[in-house]
Amino acid sequence: MSNKRLSLLVITGPTGVGKTSLAIGLADEAPLSLISADSVMVYQGLDIGSAKPLPAELERYPHALVDLVPPEQKFDAGQFVQHARESILGCIDSGRVPCLVGGTILYLKALLDGLHDMPGSDPIIRANIRSEASKSGWPAVHSWLARLDPLVAKEIHPNHSSRIERALEVVLLTGQSIRTYWKTSVRPLELNGKPVDIRILVLLPEDRTVLKAALDQRFEQMIKQGLLGEVAELKKRPGLTGDCSSIRSVGYRQVWQYLDGRLDYQTMCDQAKAATRQVAKRQLTWLRSWRNSTNTFIEVANSIPIESGRRWLGESLTHVL
Repeated sequence: MSNKRLSLLVITGPTGVGKTSLAIGLADEAPLSLISADSVMVYQGLDIGSAKPLPAELERYPHALVDLVPPEQKFDAGQFVQHARESILGCIDSGRVPCLVGGTILYLKALLDGLHDMPGSDPIIRANIRSEASKSGWPAVHSWLARLDPLVAKEIHPNHSSRIERALEVVLLTGQSIRTYWKTSVRPLELNGKPVDIRILVLLPEDRTVLKAALDQRFEQMIKQGLLGEVAELKKRPGLTGDCSSIRSVGYRQVWQYLDGRLDYQTMCDQAKAATRQVAKRQLTWLRSWRNSTNTFIEVANSIPIESGRRWLGESLTHVL
């Protein structure tokens, strides 16, 4: 591999904008190897609610890091980086072009910008936080965080459970704001000691209102496709609980609570749709400022912008192949 240029293509954007569809379309144009950067698709059995490609699509267009771990297993950004690096190196060794596809902000930032030297997790502190959330709800835990770390609390939505938990855990464990670790210098992606040439395509909705409506319709379609049955099957797994990272994913968390009798059907749907829209909003806000001087931005209207994607691919491949 020493004589080969180390390059990586990235297709990202907010949830529901069409990243996977575009990547699959472009995979017919060039020797791309697709690598998922989606924190839900990594889990086995979480298919409908993650909008995972269908089995026939995965057979024709394999995605590394899809169905990688069972839903009981914790999977974090550090593990993602390790697996993604291995997949990227394997693609380059085989003469193919690695193409990262997904919109999980933490994964993309960890891989491409480097991991912060964050403190480890503390199971006792996490158990106490989750116990309080179970008793009083995540907005109450958010208020707890606001008392200890008001600046960070302002940046986190009161229902964003995973971010609230981590920020509160850090301040309880270290006495310092998680912002202290965010400011730590990071190193860009290197492979075998060499810098990687990264080409990023960001898909943005031409009309955010249209995207919001499409996300609502997508969740309704997931229900029709059998999301409730999928979660009911997951609930049969003895080691899987509502506290597992997989089930705390948007959509799965609300359906799990509905099947537990904690939410009525309409509230479950409303909360799942609202949470999905919040995810898209956070992704859009971040992507517009992240590496914005070098990224290629393409607006998505009523169809997947395959022609614009082809132009980006052609320009990128002149630097890669």
